[in-house]
Amino acid sequence: MTLVHSFVRYLLGGVRLQILYSKILAVLQNVPKDAAYRKYTEQIVNQRYNLVRTETDVQKLQDKLNGGQIEEVIVQAENELSLARKMLQWKPWEPLVEEPPTDQWRWPI
Repeated sequence: MTLVHSFVRYLLGGVRLQILYSKILAVLQNVPKDAAYRKYTEQIVNQRYNLVRTETDVQKLQDKLNGGQIEEVIVQAENELSLARKMLQWKPWEPLVEEPPTDQWRWPI
């Protein structure tokens, strides 16, 4: 891979990831602070966001992110953003509307 190609991949991938991670963090601000999804997702996204902001070598960034090629990491971030938005709709941190049946997980029926 040429230096120019590597730089272009970083510019496209790194900038895209910074935007996606910023959006994920913004969505998470609407999730209660004590919700497990927010705590753990925020921790991971902040770590990755800091790596993307500081590492300019694409190969080193891919190694540090440990998520495959930069393009695959972008897809993962897009999926996480989609999930974060859905979590806001689903509100899994709220109490159940009704208790599940006691034999819900019994097998065989």
